[in-house]
Amino acid sequence: MTVPASYSLPQGTVGLKGPVDKPAPGTLPLRGDLAHIALAQTYLAAHYVIPQLRNIGDAPATLKIAMRDDAADGASLEAGQLVELLDCAGDWAWIACGPEGPSGYVRLDALAPASDA
Repeated sequence: MTVPASYSLPQGTVGLKGPVDKPAPGTLPLRGDLAHIALAQTYLAAHYVIPQLRNIGDAPATLKIAMRDDAADGASLEAGQLVELLDCAGDWAWIACGPEGPSGYVRLDALAPASDA
């Protein structure tokens, strides 16, 4: 069982109110198709997600900028660190350390089992 993070849904109309700078990869949990719910008032995405709380497993993990083993490395995360799971595709998980990032991809087996979250 996973536990949703405690974020509230945005109030009022969500939309762009002017130009915004595109954040660097591996920073904010924002993709063209999906974004962290806490970014809904600032960044436009096709969908927003309320993340599920998980932990990194028994070994440290390094975030990847893309869903490939040969992708550039992002932030390093400590074993057992609390993270927010945003999306899963195949055996990859898109995670963030919170709405301010960092964010990136890890193999699903880098996460502790959901019952440990």
